[in-house]
Order: sequence, then C-alpha cells, then structure tokens
Amino acid sequence: MANFYSIMNSLSTALRHVPKLHTDFVPAVLWRRAYERKVSLDCRSTPITLALERRNGDISRWETKVLSSSAENDSLTIRYLERALKFLLWQKGGHRIYFSGPESFAVALRQIYSKTGVRQFDSKFIGEKVYGEALSIVSAPLDSIPAETESQAALGRNWKGCRIGFDLGGSDRKCAAVIDGEVVFSEEIPWDPYFQKDPNYHFEGIQDSLRRAAEKLPRVDAIGGSAAGIYVDNEPRVGSLFRGVNEEEFTRQIRPLFKRLRSAWSGVPFEVINDGEVTALAGAIALQENAVLGISLGTSQAAGFVNPHGNITTWLNELAFAPVDYAENAPRDEWSGDIGCGVQYFSQQAVARLAPRAGIHFPEELPFAERLVVVQERMQAGDFAAQAIFETIGTYLGYTIAHYADFYDFRHLLLLGRVTSGHGGKWIMSQARRVLQDEFPEINQKIAFVIPDEKQKRHGQAVTAASLPVTY
Repeated sequence: MANFYSIMNSLSTALRHVPKLHTDFVPAVLWRRAYERKVSLDCRSTPITLALERRNGDISRWETKVLSSSAENDSLTIRYLERALKFLLWQKGGHRIYFSGPESFAVALRQIYSKTGVRQFDSKFIGEKVYGEALSIVSAPLDSIPAETESQAALGRNWKGCRIGFDLGGSDRKCAAVIDGEVVFSEEIPWDPYFQKDPNYHFEGIQDSLRRAAEKLPRVDAIGGSAAGIYVDNEPRVGSLFRGVNEEEFTRQIRPLFKRLRSAWSGVPFEVINDGEVTALAGAIALQENAVLGISLGTSQAAGFVNPHGNITTWLNELAFAPVDYAENAPRDEWSGDIGCGVQYFSQQAVARLAPRAGIHFPEELPFAERLVVVQERMQAGDFAAQAIFETIGTYLGYTIAHYADFYDFRHLLLLGRVTSGHGGKWIMSQARRVLQDEFPEINQKIAFVIPDEKQKRHGQAVTAASLPVTY
C-alpha cells in the first residue's frame, strides 16, 4: 500500500496555512492544481475524458489533460486520475465508467478498482450495493463517449394540501404534520434502530410516527421523508439505520420498506431521499436561494446539494469517502481502508483523532460523541488545546471548500452537525474563511457561509421532507 501513495508528495504544494495539529496535511486542491500547472507547461499533454453512467441513464462527464508519458509522469498521472475518479464516484455515482485516453491508464484504473485492487471497497460498494452490478471501466474513443445527461428532481417546495414529513436519525425519529405550508404538529420520538435485527422494528416505528401525525390532519395527501444512507427510486441501497439487519432480510424487507409504507397509506405520493439532500433543500428554502452545498460534521460527514436551478440531482454526494488529503501518511478510514478521506477530517472522528495531538487524552472505551462534548466544554472555558483542534478542522475545511468548488457549482455553504456547535463551530468557520481569503480569494468572494439555528437543525428536515412529493 505504501508504494501506491509514494508519489503523492512529489509535487510542490506549499500551504500558507498549515493545520496546527497536522503539519503534513497535503490539501487535495493544491496537489491537483500543482499537477494541472505541470500539465499546462507540457506541450505534449494528452486529453482524457471520463463519463460515469448511472442506472437511470444519467451520464456525468469529466474532461482533463494529463502529462505526456514517462516513468515519473505516468506515476503522477495514475495518482491524479485515481483520486479524481474516486471523488467523482462518491460525488456523482456510477456503475459504468467510459474512458477515453491512453489505454495504459485505463488498464491501471481497472486494476485499482478491481475486486482485488486497492479500491475494491469502492468498487463493490458503489457498483454492487448501490447500482446492483459490478463496477466496470470501458475504454472508448472520444466520439463514442456518451454525452452528458443529468436528471434534476424538482423535489421540495410543494406545500399544497395535508402532508406528513419525517426524518429518521440514529437516536430519534422526527415527524411533522403540515397543512398548506403551516406546521400544525411536530414531535421527536426516541428509538434505537442501529442494531435491530428485525426489519419490522423499522416499519412499525416509522408507521407509528406517521399515524401520530395523521391524527392531526383531516386527510393525508402526501408523505415525504429523509434518512441517512443512499436511496435510489425510494429504496435504501445502503443505510446505517439498518446495519443490524442481515443481507438477506435487507434485500427482502428493507429495500422495499418505503414502498410497503406507501401501500399502507393507500398509495399517496411518497418520496424518501438522503438526509443530506433534505438538509441542503431546507437551507435553500430558508435562504430563498439556490446553489447550496450542505455539509454536516457529525458522527460521520454527510452532504447534500441543491443545484443553481433549485433542484436535487441523482448524485450520491457521499463526501465522507471522497479524498481531501493526498499525503501518503494520511489517516486511514477503518471502513473503506482508504486514507485521506473526508470522514477523518469533518466528523467526531476528527476531533477524537486530533485530541491526543493537542494533549487531550481519553480512555479508549469513551465514545467519540462523549469525547466531543468534553472538547467543546474545554473550548467554552477558553482552553487553547481545544481551540487548536477546531482551528485545525477549520484549516482542513478552508482548503476542502476550494476543492469542492472545482466539482460543485455552489454559492452558499450550509454547515451543521454537532462538531459545528458552540464556540468550536465559530472557530472552524473563521479559520476556514481565513484560508479562503488568503489562498483562494476568488472563491472566498463567491461563497457565503450559513449555520442554521437550533430550531432549523432539530425539526427543519422533517418539515422540509413534507414538501418533497409532487401532488396533482
């Protein structure tokens, strides 16, 4: 594995802001731009086109140029293409990748993303679990690469009629009843879905919340919901809420869960999407603006995107797995096995990882959530060690926003999640803004930071989810 990343640090990526507790951080945006500057000076550079196809027929294209072939250049190029493809897969999704360019690079990517390659987790997860077939990389001449076709779902902002919205979290489920846009009922009920083996636990829990909301309405015209995970055609393909259900029962009862619920409610319009998308939509509605990228720094890193047209796309936006640090010794994600991915930089895990570097030590058995509380309390009390943790995360964020800006067209960055609460969250924002001002002034001028208030955080997603389905 070390050889796989040994070339990463061979490009000059001088930082104006070095993270206080992570001095060998190599921001993806700086490494990538350093490579692209090198390409711009190469008169024999070669064009590359990638097209990612999703099961609904959507195609996302990405075009670039790479260095002319040599032993050193090819090593750099393979790293450049592999990291870019990894980001695109978790941002946009796709089970088939069309590749136009030198065949040697296609061969290298096929090996890396094969069932035995270093990216086997990504290949199996996205290909088989999300889209139901093996991930494939197909070589093709440029003139046969499919044209880009991106579906946009005009979900949300539908308030007419009597609606129910729900938001499923790991410790509670929220539900709201809404009549013509006015909230007439909202509640939060504790539950413990993570390790429940019986799929009926989830069905009955959600059904209970829907019934309680329906009692406050004269009728039910539509139901909308949000939950963590990846959803395709109202089906959960992967979801942490269902981690206790075995694979057979997941396929048999969890994948059609929301279609079963829709049938139980007489087939009313019923839409369920990723909670990150609903968070971004809630922010867009509150701001009365579009082009919103939402990032939640919580148990993991969640994300959602409302495009400049005000619509939700068919993209995955699972940025917890997207690489943000190109250092060869970057922290490793225990689940995927990859290094330098967002979850280790923008979550409770990041706080727990950085705490010992700041001189704050915890018992091994103390959960990350409780470690975060301690660090936040110390931050509130003016502890400089705790401040260094949030300053480091803010530095990460500043460079990563610039990286995201090369892949997303957004003008508003919505920040939420427990890591952003209190003084620590303010310090994260101020440090991220400082990085953008110094390193990326053109991006700094374009993007506004938004942190929702506590009411929006707690019940805004359930209310917004109620507006998802279209009724006729």
